[in-house]
Amino acid sequence: MKSFLAFLVVMGIVTLGDAYCWGKIYKEGEAKDGCMLNGKLYPFGHIERTEECYRCSCSERGMDCCALFRTPIAFDKKKCKVVFNKERCDYDVVQKDDPSKKCVVYARVG
Repeated sequence: MKSFLAFLVVMGIVTLGDAYCWGKIYKEGEAKDGCMLNGKLYPFGHIERTEECYRCSCSERGMDCCALFRTPIAFDKKKCKVVFNKERCDYDVVQKDDPSKKCVVYARVG
């Protein structure tokens, strides 16, 4: 029974790790030169990393993107805070009193 419970917990954490994705459909002729995202024009094709930390695919028909980051949801919220690290495209969870020290994160969603 304990191993079954452990399995369910692990599967729940794995499921929470799926990437957050979204898509945008363009009207005919709307995307002549590429795809626009937050005021920046991206070329047609695969975009490895946008300024907002997404991996995207751009075509004349639309843009599909998935986040490169996962948001921490289970950590000691009294002692720790979440800080977005744009260099790594991920969130750091650090101690409020000493941001040089990391906190343990038990689950993330994306």
